[in-house]
Amino acid sequence: MTVLLSLLAAASYGLGDFVGGVASRRISPWAVALTAQLVGATVILALSLGVGGDPTGRDLWWGVAAGIGNGVGTAYLYRGLSSGRMGVVAPVSGVGAALLPVIVGVSTGERPASLAWLGIAVAFPAIWLVSREPAAAPPSGPSGLLDGVLAGLGFGTLFVALAQVGEDAGLLPLALNQVVGGVVIVVVATCLRKPWLPREPRAALGAVSGVLGAAATGLFMVASRGDQLTITAVVVSLYPAFTVVLAAMVLREHVHRAQAVGLVLCGAAVTLVALG
Repeated sequence: MTVLLSLLAAASYGLGDFVGGVASRRISPWAVALTAQLVGATVILALSLGVGGDPTGRDLWWGVAAGIGNGVGTAYLYRGLSSGRMGVVAPVSGVGAALLPVIVGVSTGERPASLAWLGIAVAFPAIWLVSREPAAAPPSGPSGLLDGVLAGLGFGTLFVALAQVGEDAGLLPLALNQVVGGVVIVVVATCLRKPWLPREPRAALGAVSGVLGAAATGLFMVASRGDQLTITAVVVSLYPAFTVVLAAMVLREHVHRAQAVGLVLCGAAVTLVALG
């Protein structure tokens, strides 16, 4: 069940990124990201009225921490991608998002089975290869490595923090994560002098991305409860595979050789983790 929920979360993240990426080709990605965060928060708040829950102060603070990680990860990922360094930023951030929860999980006593460890080991090159885009021309400016590392730390913090939320907390910490993430995105975009107000109608596509992202985060939060952070975070971090497959099927984008190898490794990683 943990692997199934994690795969559903990865599929939701991948589809959300695909929709957000399509929208960001014509309008400001910061506006799309902000719309996604706010719509996601609204949906979760509405659901929380029916779901109930009794979050403690600790749960709410973990929700705030998750939101900071969420906002920082999104902001530095977009800054890196806008510089033309997708081939560096995307794979570095993906590996970082998986690595930090693994370190935290193991340090707090999680001990996956041998096959699961093999799957985790396979997942890291899979994430790297499937996220990597060959550069048509060498971009000028910074390498993008720092942006990728900071984005990975941000998303890894999101995963670690949400895994600490109690089972009886309900959905309020998850909504808080979305709101705080939106605030961080606005602050960073303002500092970088990037347009973040969703003025154009196309920004509404961010609403679809927001609902999918919120669903994915909720699935992750459920799947990671107990001693499951290590496995859950790694499987969820395979979400770029879904984005690549969707881009190939819908937009007819070419899947280059490294990505094809990465997709095969993604399948192998999930199989090994499931068997473990």
